[in-house]
This record gives sequence, structure tokens and C-alpha cells, in this order.
Amino acid sequence: MPTFDDISYDVTDGIATITIERPDVYNAFTRNTVLELNEAVRTAEGDDGVYAMVLTGAGDGFCSGADTTEMPDWDEQSPEEYGAFLWLIQQLVWNFRQAATPSIAAVNGPAIGAGCDFALACDLRVVGPAGGMREGFVNIGLVPGDGGAWLLPRLVGESKAREYLLTGRDIDPEDAVDIGLAVERAEDALSAARDLAEEIRDKPATAVQHTNRLVDPEQGFDEYCRTAAKYQWDCVVDAEHQEAVAAFNEGRAPDFDRSYDD
Repeated sequence: MPTFDDISYDVTDGIATITIERPDVYNAFTRNTVLELNEAVRTAEGDDGVYAMVLTGAGDGFCSGADTTEMPDWDEQSPEEYGAFLWLIQQLVWNFRQAATPSIAAVNGPAIGAGCDFALACDLRVVGPAGGMREGFVNIGLVPGDGGAWLLPRLVGESKAREYLLTGRDIDPEDAVDIGLAVERAEDALSAARDLAEEIRDKPATAVQHTNRLVDPEQGFDEYCRTAAKYQWDCVVDAEHQEAVAAFNEGRAPDFDRSYDD
């Protein structure tokens, strides 16, 4: 199990919980935080004993964006140096997006700027009462360089995305559910996210991972059909599929051959 300074990583009952541990600054991130988050996501994705990931923040915040007190003076940096730093953040979004392991953002507090993009990069989102999200880059004269202007239109549609991107308005928890950005508003976002993760965990794992990868709005239908045929065969010969069918026919819950080594 890896150890970190700015985050915690815990695997319990087949679910990896990744928590940003900088509550004094509402979990604003530094370069080191992003490096650790990237490693945590790669670790979870590479672990056959992890069936779902949950991303959250410690204390009262999810992630308030970059910790500006820890950032270099960009006026003294080159475009290449700035691009290299930005790529670290973009890579985290990419790591979540390409992972077969389903990811759920438990948005327990404000998710601002790149912090909002971290939530958008996850496959699903659960929001708490204080779990507002904001693509606030335009408010400070920046663009959503971390992925927000690519992710948000695909989640809520182009017109609604432009509204939030161009005005920098908050997406409050109720609106997040209404527009389909979040699956649920819960008093305890982390607990609800873990419940959702457990529900996903208890399905046949190969089917879950392949289904997660099939959800790709960029692929054409021809490509989808070819990939789906390959994935379906993987599922047909999978022991968990066979157990699930047997359980269905016998009117019982499936009993998959798993042990959760925490």
C-alpha cells in the first residue's frame, strides 16, 4: 500500500477511497498533491482487488482548486514550464477518464476550478448539502485548462455547459442533480458514494469494467459494435457471468469467488 503526504489511500472491502488531506485550505492542491493523486488512481486501476474508486476531500471541502500560495511566479517561467505543470493536472483527469475501474466523486464540499474538473472526470458524482461546483476560471481571466470545457458539455449538454463556463456561476447541489451532473444529493456524500460503489462492486467485475469503457461519446457506432462484440465474448466466458446466470435461474444471490484483502 503506498504512503502519501497530501492524500490518504485506503482499500476496504474492494473499494479504494482516495481523500485529499489538506482541510485547512479546503483541499487546495499543490504540485505534490497532484503527483500523489495520479499515483493513487494508477494504483487503484492496477489492483485486481479494487472494484470501484471513491474520490473525496477531508473536512469541509472537496477541492478548492490550486493552492495559489504554493504556486511559482509564472511571470518568471517559460510556456514550457507552465505547460509541464498543467499537464500533471490534465493527466489526473485523463487517468480517471481512461480507467476501467468505475470512479465516484463524493463532493462533500466546494469543488472549484480544477477541483470541479476532478469531480467531472469521475464516472459518477454524489453531492452533499455544501457540495457546490464551479468552473470559475473565467472569473479570474483563465480558461478551463484542466478539461472542464471538454467534460461539462458531454455531461450536461453544450448550452447548459456554456452558461456555467462563460458566467463562472455556481452549480448548486440541487441543480447538479436536476441537470444530470450528479446522481444524488445526500446529507453524507461520502457514505452515499460508498453505498453506490458497493452496489457496483457487487456486479460481475468484467462486465462492469467493459461497460464503463464502452461509454465513450467520441466513438462511432461501427467502432462501438466491434468493441462490444469483443467485450461481450470476454463476459460470456467469464466465471462471474456464469455464476450470475446460475444464480438468476435458481432465484438466489450470486456468490462470486472473491476475497477482499484490505
